[in-house]
Amino acid sequence: MKMKKMTPNFEVRDIRNTVTFYESVLGFSLVMAVPEAQDGIHTELKDGATYVYALIKQSESELMFQRSDSFRNDVPLASHPEIGASVSFYFDVEGLREFHHAVVEKTGNVSEIKTTWYGMDEFYMSDCNGYVLGFAESAQK
Repeated sequence: MKMKKMTPNFEVRDIRNTVTFYESVLGFSLVMAVPEAQDGIHTELKDGATYVYALIKQSESELMFQRSDSFRNDVPLASHPEIGASVSFYFDVEGLREFHHAVVEKTGNVSEIKTTWYGMDEFYMSDCNGYVLGFAESAQK
């Protein structure tokens, strides 16, 4: 067996709100969204539509979002009562300090940049669903 790629699927309360957060704060772009009727695929969020799933992308990073009811129906092992996680999603980025400054301007839920014992400059933040996102760049330039 060969694992080719990992794309996390986040359980979320509201697809539109989540996609808007990731687009406006973190620079992701919508690849596709599935409306509640699950009768097609939209490549942009349409006014008045309610969604159960979305895929977004920024450079090489892809994330999936699935509304709680749909997620729990599709993944019975995920019948936990709370969303969010005791895990962080760690992104390797270029231009960390500029990115940090831009994110701080858009949302206040961001840690300061620190240099770790393992040689990375990094910061953490929470998204609009409570998931912890880490962003890092090598401290050796």
